[in-house]
Amino acid sequence: MAKHKTHKGLKKRVKVTASGKVKHKRCNGGHLMSCKNAKRRRRIASDGIMSEVECKKIRIALGQ
Repeated sequence: MAKHKTHKGLKKRVKVTASGKVKHKRCNGGHLMSCKNAKRRRRIASDGIMSEVECKKIRIALGQ
């Protein structure tokens, strides 16, 4: 069976941790931050973690 090629666009957007979880940057953090409250800005600044179902698909797309 052939190897899977790495999805280069996905590789730039996510990071797989040592335990196998997938971290990603949250949306809405690019600009217009003055109208967002501090709690929302902190949540946007932190990395999100994908669900287990999505993690499996992403690891396959990354060739792991």
